[in-house]
Amino acid sequence: MEAISSIEDKFNSTFSVQELVKESIITIPQHYVHLDQQHPSPGAATPFQMLPIIDMNQLIFGEDFDLQLEKLHSTCKEWGFFQLVNHGIKSSILERLKHEVEGFYKLPLEEKMKYKIREGEFEGYRTQKRGGGKFDWCDKLYMMTNPILRRKPHLFPKLPSSLRLQELGTKLLSLIAKALKINEKEMIEYFEDGMQSIRMTYYPPCPQSELVMEQPN
Repeated sequence: MEAISSIEDKFNSTFSVQELVKESIITIPQHYVHLDQQHPSPGAATPFQMLPIIDMNQLIFGEDFDLQLEKLHSTCKEWGFFQLVNHGIKSSILERLKHEVEGFYKLPLEEKMKYKIREGEFEGYRTQKRGGGKFDWCDKLYMMTNPILRRKPHLFPKLPSSLRLQELGTKLLSLIAKALKINEKEMIEYFEDGMQSIRMTYYPPCPQSELVMEQPN
């Protein structure tokens, strides 16, 4: 009981799953237990495996443009999100982004805590909290990147320098406008200084993965 209590105290003082797993725990604290969630049966397709894929190259240069546009339309309507492939962002940039995100989570806890979520705010570094005092099994750094006036000065220095997605977002908005049969210029102008955010998430191994939320397969 003392060992469990010590782990609970460590959780309460750091709010970091990454630090918690360094204790080589075999039983997770109750803060992370979600008994009401459903897990896929063995061999069943996971939500990630079923995630719709949109091919940007096919949308712009493909011969079946109307078909691809309809796919984008139905995906946005039925899912609300998708994985974008062949988007034109160089693999070297994506690798640099991955390296920079990994670099943040390799910082000492004291350094990462400089970017913790402040009282009354929702941007920053912390374990994701849900209702009922429960938490996800992951640490997250979340921040608004656009419009510029919404940026938090104390967070923005940690924004990966390789993250340049606004131009790609504008292209997608133009295609969505076509799918909705509305004026592309009006769509772009409406979202010209729209909201953009980034969430960088760390998923550590879990000794009881069947009990937690936000644990990738």
